[in-house]
Amino acid sequence: MIRPTVASAAVVVLAAVAVLTAGCSTVVAGTGAVERPDPNQVAGLAVTTGDSGPRPGVADAGLPVANSDGSAVDKLAANAVADVQAFWEKELPADFGKEFAPVKGLVSYDSTGPALKVCNSSTAGLVNAFYCQADDSVSWDRGQLLPRLDDSFGPMAVVAVLAHELGHAVQFRLGSVNQATPTIVKEQQADCYAGTFFRNVAEGRSPHFQLSTGPGLNQILATLFFIRDSAGTSAQADGAHGDAFDRVTAFQLGFSNGAKRCAQIDVREVQNRITEQQFAPDDRDQGLGKGNLRVSDQSALRDLQTTLRAAFPRSDARIVAGQQSCSDAKTTSPAAYCPGTNTISLDLTNLVRIGTPPRQGAKGGIGDFAAFAEIASRFALAVEHSTGHTVDGPSTGQLTACLTGMWAGTITPGHQGALQLSPGDLDEAVAEMLMGSSLIAADVNGATVPSGFARVQAFRDGFTSAGPAICASKYGS
Repeated sequence: MIRPTVASAAVVVLAAVAVLTAGCSTVVAGTGAVERPDPNQVAGLAVTTGDSGPRPGVADAGLPVANSDGSAVDKLAANAVADVQAFWEKELPADFGKEFAPVKGLVSYDSTGPALKVCNSSTAGLVNAFYCQADDSVSWDRGQLLPRLDDSFGPMAVVAVLAHELGHAVQFRLGSVNQATPTIVKEQQADCYAGTFFRNVAEGRSPHFQLSTGPGLNQILATLFFIRDSAGTSAQADGAHGDAFDRVTAFQLGFSNGAKRCAQIDVREVQNRITEQQFAPDDRDQGLGKGNLRVSDQSALRDLQTTLRAAFPRSDARIVAGQQSCSDAKTTSPAAYCPGTNTISLDLTNLVRIGTPPRQGAKGGIGDFAAFAEIASRFALAVEHSTGHTVDGPSTGQLTACLTGMWAGTITPGHQGALQLSPGDLDEAVAEMLMGSSLIAADVNGATVPSGFARVQAFRDGFTSAGPAICASKYGS
């Protein structure tokens, strides 16, 4: 998060705030009644905490894989390909009236071993998995990439990567992309098609794999975070895949809405929706990494409060340093809201830990925006409390995440404000919301929405809205 050279933001959402301050609304103008999402569901599926990974006792698919060493990870990859292709053999005719022909070849290689030539590229040091249109094949690195994914996120991370690559095979069979299509459009479609497949897995219809919609689905989103583009990559760059926020968005579109929605992702939509951007010339490296502020600096905290008051001008909640006892709520860290005193108190030590990027050696660190968003979530609770909404319970976490996302939407580049988002900031929010104790999507006592998928969805609803009206109508109590 950077500090721009201009003065503090003017009030940008005053009119929209009137909807929230009027209390709970059940209708958005022009749309009719809104069905409130159940905080214990994920896109209509119950949140589950069962096993995720290969189904025990199921025989391997036995697909032929060129250059395979017969390793467990190669068998895992081949089983993933088999299930993804079986899904599309049914889905493509049903949704698009077209047949899905299995890819013509599968190739395994070791990026640390003897080099092969695959899709006109050497595999030496090629830590990757990819679909090759030239020969209609899917290849993967069994030496580093797949074992690293399996070790870090579990076997379903391997399935996620291969579902994405086969998403490219789907788009070429549909003819929805060509050589002139920007890379970012192709990659967003492929992430979306992967989401469509994982809905099938979550519904229990995958022969070799099972997936819980709680921790299991969170691990898939964490995988997308891991394989995101680095902060500062331009969405227009050749080979751009998207930052974590964009990749998770595309995956969720497929999981929630199906393959037809994925096919609608085009240049116009990506241009309007994508958040991936380059660093601006005035994104300074203050010793914490480019675009990161020291969250304990008094000037940074003052600027944060300025943006919060601009987003929620009718709230008079105060932010104070040092945690305080509260008679009517638990004290959460690194920020806590006390309804009785209408104050947000800060645990500065823990705030600094969360706000320091991981590469600086901070245990559990994420980045400045994650820390600021946790403070913003407590300010959102103050807004909810002042307008008669309940501040405890699962639905409160959804409304809080939505309002926090709405605040983030008021400090995007182009807004003249005391703070502005930098590349990578929204990814920090995703990382925070995938933690078990996410404060961004928690109530006043720290009880969080059980699904990381639902947390990110609520945050994005707020981020993409013009104001708090959608938050109050969709998630208000």
